[in-house]
Amino acid sequence: METPPPLVHVSTRPWKKLLVLVAIVAAAAIGYTQFRDSLTLQYLAAKEGELRSLQQDHAILVYCVAFLAYVVVTGLSLPGATALTLICGWLFGFWRGTLLVSFASTTGATVAFLVSRFLLRDSIQRKFGDRLATFNQALEREGAFYLFMLRLIPAVPFFVINVVMGLTPVRTRTYWWVSQLGMLPGTAVYVYAGSSVPDLATLADKGATGILSPQLLVAFALLGLVPLVLKKVIQRFRPAVAPPESAAGHESTINNHSVEAVRGHGNSSTGAFNVD
Repeated sequence: METPPPLVHVSTRPWKKLLVLVAIVAAAAIGYTQFRDSLTLQYLAAKEGELRSLQQDHAILVYCVAFLAYVVVTGLSLPGATALTLICGWLFGFWRGTLLVSFASTTGATVAFLVSRFLLRDSIQRKFGDRLATFNQALEREGAFYLFMLRLIPAVPFFVINVVMGLTPVRTRTYWWVSQLGMLPGTAVYVYAGSSVPDLATLADKGATGILSPQLLVAFALLGLVPLVLKKVIQRFRPAVAPPESAAGHESTINNHSVEAVRGHGNSSTGAFNVD
């Protein structure tokens, strides 16, 4: 088994990273302060008629604005992604809403992933590279599998996954398609919940209880069972992973020492032996 090539990091000047960090923080602060109230359910419920009219008169424009808003919220890790998902389901329906949220959430997650990689990866790998060597090799072999399972577990915040995976050797292309696939079941359930809302006023007034239905409860239950079922299936059909070459070499060394020790014991008149 060939040893994966070592990670190669291209050094970036600290002032460039500082400028990017300042720009991101400023954009997040401005976006949160300027649009915090505009993205609440209460505000949008008051503008429900205008939203419907705007969507009917300028369907493509509204679709593009909603896509961009979702990318910004997820890319900057701003609160409100769940509410946006429900609103997209209500405004665009299940199929178009799922398509929009699926690609917008993956785009935003990839942006956060790339920002984390640009700002933090070099310094983390430089400081803890020796300790993370085994971890990096495991992710190079099975990073897609680990990422897929994390995406299916609702308990793990997505912004944490975006930041942490940016520090790993997982390729951007792999991160994109695995995130797209792994987030799709949850996206579909939440968009379906939004599409079943009669109006935004009901959702704003009653909250989650206003959208609960037997079908939705079954959908959430199935969403919770997906990771468990996939884990069992993978454990059954997935081939065993071969031990790393270093571990095999270490085991071989131990065996050689054991053989020499036994021979030394057999040739020694006192029954003692030495191990090199």
